[in-house]
Amino acid sequence: MSKITSLVRRAPKRFSAVVAIIAAAIIVPASLNAWGPNRPLFTTAEPASFITFNSIKDNPSHGYEPNFMQVREASATNETYVDEINLQPGKEYVMYMYYHNNAAANLNLVATGSYAKAELPAVVKKGSTGTAANGYVGASNATPSQVFDDVKFKNSSAGDIAIRYVPGSTTIHSKGKVDGQTMSDSIITTGAPIGYDALDGKVPGCNEFAGYVTFRFVADQPNFELSKQVRLEGTKDWKETVAAKNGQTVEYQVQYKNTGSTKQNDVVLKDSLPKGLTYNAKSGLIKNASNPTPKALSDNIVTSAGVNIGNYTAGSNAFVMYSAKVNVKDLVCGPNTLKNVASIHTNNGSKSDDAKVTVNKECQPGDITVCELATKKVITIKENAFDASKHTKDLSKCKDTPVTPPETPETPPETPETPPELPQTGLGSDIVAITGLGALIASAAYYVASRRALNQ
Repeated sequence: MSKITSLVRRAPKRFSAVVAIIAAAIIVPASLNAWGPNRPLFTTAEPASFITFNSIKDNPSHGYEPNFMQVREASATNETYVDEINLQPGKEYVMYMYYHNNAAANLNLVATGSYAKAELPAVVKKGSTGTAANGYVGASNATPSQVFDDVKFKNSSAGDIAIRYVPGSTTIHSKGKVDGQTMSDSIITTGAPIGYDALDGKVPGCNEFAGYVTFRFVADQPNFELSKQVRLEGTKDWKETVAAKNGQTVEYQVQYKNTGSTKQNDVVLKDSLPKGLTYNAKSGLIKNASNPTPKALSDNIVTSAGVNIGNYTAGSNAFVMYSAKVNVKDLVCGPNTLKNVASIHTNNGSKSDDAKVTVNKECQPGDITVCELATKKVITIKENAFDASKHTKDLSKCKDTPVTPPETPETPPETPETPPELPQTGLGSDIVAITGLGALIASAAYYVASRRALNQ
């Protein structure tokens, strides 16, 4: 048996041996399969009279050629190739793609510009029951110029799975001189040339010139954990919450752990200190695989930029420690809970956790301004008389209450004495003035009329 037969035979047979050999070419609807496009299919006994790829129904080495793409776990045997697989985070897989120029041998038809190409999904979502990875085989002088098939990825894990192609893993298997050669990584982008004597895109017609391509990929699941704890300086036990007094120092510990199956680069840690805590400069330390002895860490940990704590492979971790001083100056009287939040930022997302410090601010009794709930008035009371059922320190609750008017002013001085003569003002004086003016005009008219009468 030829070398190509022994190599290809290790791939699974996709079609039952009981399939009858039909001499005439037929059309099978691609909609019934995961392959395409619709094209004539042939048999081993009656191959094609032109250059076409992967269109034999009863290939003794491969089986049903339109179904030319399969996958298996890297640790499994060749007999375990399947069309559909449930991915498991962290495992490596092998993809298989068969190619065969179906032109009859006696025609001496050589496919040129022949290639193989694969498209892998970047992510297989949690709960997916069939995310496709697509395979293509074609040539510039083939009919059709390109054929395709796919495999299905399932994901029943707790999170999304990222597909990572393994660079340099693509290999061609053939009876020709190209057997065992590493192909270009362009197989997962623009496609990579295949061949027989060389990777030059030339594939003669007939079974003996057929072959297959394999490459590897990893099912990655990025994930990480973050935890934060606190303790009083001088104590040993880390806790979620501690009680402290004004002026005491509290110490924080933040742990990051890469719990995924892929490396996480440039992990950034940020911490947000609440009012009442003052960061102690140069108190930051980091301990990880690169720094088994704690190393000083930038004070940027408590800025908006945060601090880059490095790169972490799957399973690796880091501890970051720093301290802060309790200062009750800006806190309200009575019990206060100071929640301190740490956050980790990666290319695969962010997470946060917090630790709490409780502190009681004792205040001397004094006057405070409050809103009286019953009257909706702003009043001043002694601080130790404050009753939350009667008062609120939120003065906005009384902001719409009318201001209480001031007390009645003192009685104004006595009314001044009436002057000897009151000035004539108002409508009455106007009438008098008009009346006098009329009498004057009338007298003048009478005088003029009398003079005219005397001169006649």
